[in-house]
Amino acid sequence: MPKKAKAAGNGKEEGPVPCKQVKVEAAGEVFALNFDSPSGLFESLISPIKTETFFKEFWEQKPLLIQRDDPALATYYQALFRLSDLKSLCGQGMYYGRDVNVCRCVNGKKKVLNKDGKAHFLQLRKDFDQKRATIQFHQPQRFKDELWRIQEKLECYFGSLVGSNVYITPAGSQGLPPHYDDVEVFILQLEGEKHWRLYHPTVPLAREYSVESEDRIGRPTHEFTLKPGDLLYFPRGTIHQADTPPGLAHSTHVTISTYQNTSWGDFLLDTVSGLVFDAAKEDLELRAGIPRQLLLAETTTVATRLSGFLRMLADRLEGTKELLSADMKKDFIVNRLPPYHGGDGDELSTPAGQLPRLDSTVRLQFKDHIIFTLGPDQDPSDGTREKMIYIYHSLKNRREIHMMGNEETQSHGLRFSLSHMDALKQIWNSSAIPVKDLKLNSDEEKENLVLSLWTECLIQVI
Repeated sequence: MPKKAKAAGNGKEEGPVPCKQVKVEAAGEVFALNFDSPSGLFESLISPIKTETFFKEFWEQKPLLIQRDDPALATYYQALFRLSDLKSLCGQGMYYGRDVNVCRCVNGKKKVLNKDGKAHFLQLRKDFDQKRATIQFHQPQRFKDELWRIQEKLECYFGSLVGSNVYITPAGSQGLPPHYDDVEVFILQLEGEKHWRLYHPTVPLAREYSVESEDRIGRPTHEFTLKPGDLLYFPRGTIHQADTPPGLAHSTHVTISTYQNTSWGDFLLDTVSGLVFDAAKEDLELRAGIPRQLLLAETTTVATRLSGFLRMLADRLEGTKELLSADMKKDFIVNRLPPYHGGDGDELSTPAGQLPRLDSTVRLQFKDHIIFTLGPDQDPSDGTREKMIYIYHSLKNRREIHMMGNEETQSHGLRFSLSHMDALKQIWNSSAIPVKDLKLNSDEEKENLVLSLWTECLIQVI
């Protein structure tokens, strides 16, 4: 979510974070995105910067600007989303606030011009032309196949949700005041030109901070203009603003963002409950009742006791091979995009190909869309909560609600006892494996395992 800029507050001059600027000239070579693999897609997105260089020098550190004089790439970018796309999208039933926002920066403040209910293209175009308003379209990957294709690969690459927003701004206008975001941001310029200003200092790895007046942020440290085919990256917390220069055609760009709430702190909160679950089985002290009336009056003695427990958990963590994830893994897989298959049908909802048998050889498919995790039994039959293996996947996720927050999602997957761990790891770690070679006690268990995975479209017979 965007945040208004916070002032530096100390009045001292601070040096700018260098913004690496790379200019690429077209030399008979067509810049095209590589969809062969998630890593190939990302490498082509930031080309000619190498992936190793990007994560060593720029990721979470400083902005990167790549300007490309490549007509073929500019044409490809322009096709990702155009102002004219809004007409057909509004015909599908778009709503103000949920799908589209209309806004303008007036005297350094954001002014929202939304109407109520459904958004109609003629009204959007009127506000765009007469009020010089910016049209912000939320999560266009729900409707535009090529953005679905890009973001699905990026979610595989980052292992984190990837959202997007399109901003269409008239000439001589600005949609948002200076602000920062709590996500890593990649800007793709689609139509026209947009003038950008970045400021220093940033809000370090922004999360939730108090906000002060944005007119105290000082002069921009970087100013440049993006054209179709250009790419800009900046870390979360980078204070920025953008406008369309006067006298030109309108400007369209898409922000592709990731890594919201994906910090070490988030991961620690997610896994600590699993550590306590395991430790409490063996440590009598953790199962003992807390002091009477502790919840009414906490004391420093209790803090000392808790610090002892945390040291014990840290010691246990050193030798832990399998961490129990509470929510992060499941939330990611439940809310991410399904695999791109070039259509809106349910091609991945039913298994295809030959039914697996004991004499079959099988292999995992859609591995980037499956997670394998441990967790307490969520439905114990005998009252005890033993550890279970959970396999969640995104093959049946609904693209049309991706990143929409309040829309209801549903998990898809399987649950197995720990006795299936070795067999599942065989399938996960092999390019192909005969069913009869699975490490399970009986042929019946082997067939039941592969049949369960096949029914969920997770394996195929080769």
